[in-house]
Parts: sequence; C-alpha cells; structure tokens
Amino acid sequence: MKLLLKIASYLFHPIWMPFAGSMFYFIFIPRFFPEEVIKAKLLAIAIITIFIPIVFYFLLKNLGKASSIFLDNVEERRWPLFFFMLLCMMVLNQILNLYNYPALFYYFVGILGSSLIAYIFTWFGTKVSLHMVGLSGLLMFVIGFCIYFHLYFIYTISFFLIALGLTASSRLYYKAHSNWEISLGILVGLIPQIVVLKLWL
Repeated sequence: MKLLLKIASYLFHPIWMPFAGSMFYFIFIPRFFPEEVIKAKLLAIAIITIFIPIVFYFLLKNLGKASSIFLDNVEERRWPLFFFMLLCMMVLNQILNLYNYPALFYYFVGILGSSLIAYIFTWFGTKVSLHMVGLSGLLMFVIGFCIYFHLYFIYTISFFLIALGLTASSRLYYKAHSNWEISLGILVGLIPQIVVLKLWL
C-alpha cells in the first residue's frame, strides 16, 4: 500500500494533466482530425507543458530555488506557477484555437485560471495541493466532454475518481498537505473548469 501511494504521487503529478487531457480529447472526440495534425498538436503540447517545465525545474534546482519536484515549500511554487501560466498562454495563442478545438481550448483556459488562483494563494502563504488541482480539473473536463458528446465513459470517470482519492491519500500520508490544502486544491481545480464549461457546452 505504501508503494502504491508513492507511485500515485508520481503517476498523477500535475505536470502530466494538461497532456493527459489533450490525449483524451484527440483519442475520443467523435470528429475527424488528420493523423499528422494530431501528432503535431500533441507533440507541441508535450514540449510546452512537460519538457520545458522539467528543464525549468532543474534550472531552479541548480539555483537552489527548488528542493524537489513536488515543490514542498510554498515560496518555491511562485516562479514555476508564473512560468506555467506563460506556457499555458503560449498553448492558447500558438497551438490551439477556439474554432477548431473549442473543448480543449477552454480546458487550457481552465488550467490557466486554476494556475492563477494557486499562484495568488502562494502570496498568502497557502500551499494548494497541485496534485488535486490537476486531477480534479481533468476529471471535470472528462465529465464535460462526455456530456457534450453524449458519451458514457463511466469506467473512465470512476478511474479518475479513484485516482483522485488515492492521490489525496498519498499526499496526506506523506504529510505533503493538510486536509484543508487537499480540499482547496480540489476546488481550485474544479471551479475554473465548471466556469469555462458553460462557454463550450
């Protein structure tokens, strides 16, 4: 069980969530996109939301500004969150557009909103659980996607609910967050996605 909780912290790390939502979108959307377009979009999103943040993390680590990939200290989160917001805006401006990819476009708008809220909380000394932000945001996106396209991915939604509970347990077990920070993370992830949901449903 201890190993499972440890794996959950890495497997459901927030850095994977934007790409996971993008993969889900292109795999299950009942609309044709050329294969080369899908590959190009996913590669660009992976580079911007995964590889560039990892390089930025190692830069901060070498400068002594980050102690671990989980950014345990609240002050350590400010620069990564600010930088990630810039990357989200790059995805929205350069990779996606509202006309061709409305659901995915607004998913990233929701991610940007959640990142901004989490960033603001750092200035008040509050360490929102970014694991919960990422997972709950992805869960809400999947639910909205299913509603919009009249799909019944009950097992997929159940999987993400289980993953949310398992990851929350992991963060509490390793004393990375309090119950309040976990709950706050879920709200910060859910609310922006619910707000933008009204724009594309």
